[in-house]
Amino acid sequence: MDVDQSEAVAAPSSSLKRSQEHADDAATTTKRAKPEPVDNTTETAADDMNPAKEKTDKRGDGKKGQKQRGKKGKDKDYVRARRRGTRPEGGEVQAPTPENGEPKAPRLPKRPCALLMGFCGDGYNGMQIQPDPNVRTIEGVLFDALIKVGAVSQDNSDNPTKVKLGRAARTDAGVHAAGNVVSMKLITVIPGVPDLVARLNEELPPEIRIWSIVRVQNSFNARTTCDSRKYTYFFPSYLMLPPKPESGLHNALKAQGTDCTPHAFWENADPSAGVQGDLTRKRAYRITADKLAALREAAKKFEGSHNFYNFTVGRDFRDRSCQRFLKSIEISDPAVYGDTEWIAVLLHGQSFMLHQIRKMISALVLSCRTGTPPQLIEELYGPRQVFIPKMPALGLLLEYPIFESYSRRVAAVSEKLQTEDPEYRAPIDFEAHRTQLDEFKQNHIYAKMRSIEDKHGIFDGWIRSIDAYGGHDLEYLNPKGIVPQSAVTKRGEFRANPFREKKRYDATSFPVGGAPATGTVEDEESSEDEEAHLPLDKEELADMEG
Repeated sequence: MDVDQSEAVAAPSSSLKRSQEHADDAATTTKRAKPEPVDNTTETAADDMNPAKEKTDKRGDGKKGQKQRGKKGKDKDYVRARRRGTRPEGGEVQAPTPENGEPKAPRLPKRPCALLMGFCGDGYNGMQIQPDPNVRTIEGVLFDALIKVGAVSQDNSDNPTKVKLGRAARTDAGVHAAGNVVSMKLITVIPGVPDLVARLNEELPPEIRIWSIVRVQNSFNARTTCDSRKYTYFFPSYLMLPPKPESGLHNALKAQGTDCTPHAFWENADPSAGVQGDLTRKRAYRITADKLAALREAAKKFEGSHNFYNFTVGRDFRDRSCQRFLKSIEISDPAVYGDTEWIAVLLHGQSFMLHQIRKMISALVLSCRTGTPPQLIEELYGPRQVFIPKMPALGLLLEYPIFESYSRRVAAVSEKLQTEDPEYRAPIDFEAHRTQLDEFKQNHIYAKMRSIEDKHGIFDGWIRSIDAYGGHDLEYLNPKGIVPQSAVTKRGEFRANPFREKKRYDATSFPVGGAPATGTVEDEESSEDEEAHLPLDKEELADMEG
């Protein structure tokens, strides 16, 4: 059989070339290598017996390992450290003696854990820890407490990625959570600390509580293992009143043929009452049965799998990640607290994109109060891009994430094991802490939410900003329930008189004297286009989900 001579010659040449490249790489690595102390990080028995993992660790110095670390390491401000070695379950290893001759404290084993916690987000810049220590976050305060009680060693105190810190739901600034899960590797057996949960709660401020710490499987990741999340959004029922006569939105609705027969509430209004007088009367308003029924009917349009790209920022219709599944949405019967009647909307979905819930509730409220048919919700899943204002952040609460699949899996494994068995893994169940959750919500979340609304009228200010707008952006609120061309927006394209959202409605805490201090009107405003052009890639957007 004839053999192509060019191939016969080329093959050894390529091999020699690759051999030379490998040799060059090895030589470069040898030149750059510096002696490092062996860090005997504890892993579980399953990892100790996994030869594939050991092989991967050994290749960590090569180009492939560098590439993988670069891809995962989004926080470049944190110093990455290479970890080597293992030690037996429950053992202690004396750390290497540093150059100054003073021995370090013995290394205590750390184990993969899930922390079930709750918090009031008032005064915090969101859930996720930030490299800047001056930015106060829920995870930042939690991480400092873990270091102080000894659950995170001093060696790992400079970088939360060393202990694989993650969360089930990333909440925005000021958003509250009755339940959330943080996953990380923790030192769970600490000398002099018989009850780690109690010790942590002593160290944490009262608005952050740890409900329990659960030992989890090695593969557990709080975000990716989570099956679904439950949120509740609260708003005063007076938002269901139609726009004030002769306001910008009222006139825009009339121009589109909407029946704007004067509502009894506005017919009996005192023209000289002013904003505060109107608000006093609004708080005495009680939603009617037919209006509540219309709200529930429209809400059902959200259930199921839909393209929610119009309910977030930074994404377009063709982005497949915008396809989300909402398991259920329920609207509770109204309840009166103080002078104001409140409505609670409970949403249960697999996951939610940035601002998705606040925009969903906004579309629901605005369509119902203007008499727009419920089919508008279905129109918003289509390719026509529109602007939907966000509801105030004040009303949003993460109830808790759900780990049904994981809990079912570990229950099958642990069925025949005793709780003290090293291989036993408990399910993740927030309902086991129902009494504590309800008490925490009443004392630290609901009471503060209502107090802020009573003092500052945040929801009233928001709905007045909606009613004052008479431009084209909200013309999808019409008697036909369709999105007209005039309301379509295009990213990066100039449009006259766009709706400008005010930053104050993203806040959940306010100074004692009044609403947050702002400079000019321009400083207070934040356009949708600015948000849509945030330099976020898909991985960063995914990390903002809850």
